[in-house]
Amino acid sequence: MTANELLVLLGGAAAIAWVNWYFLLAGRRSVTGASSRGGVQEIIVIVDGGYEPGNIRLQAGRPARLVFDRRDSSSCSDEVVLPEFGIRAFLPSFQRTSVEFTPERPGEYEFTCGMSMHRGRLLVER
Repeated sequence: MTANELLVLLGGAAAIAWVNWYFLLAGRRSVTGASSRGGVQEIIVIVDGGYEPGNIRLQAGRPARLVFDRRDSSSCSDEVVLPEFGIRAFLPSFQRTSVEFTPERPGEYEFTCGMSMHRGRLLVER
């Protein structure tokens, strides 16, 4: 194996490691609880190359409002999908979009961008 081939091999391995870290580990953030406004659980989610916070704690049986504040213009972040709640919402760039629903049962529910590259979790508790 020549030096050039070895460099290409090491560069490819580094790129694979980075991609796995970015999509599988980097988005794991601490859990943030929603604040209460008029009986509705509300939290602002920044959309900028991912979701911040990425993990949101909600209470079951109480209405919830997620306000997505989209701060980028990449095509991946132009939509948010909450499959368990039947929600698919368009997120205009540099605007806030509210998504309202009531999580009836405790559990973990994922939300993603339209291409499932950006991910977040709803941790619904009693």
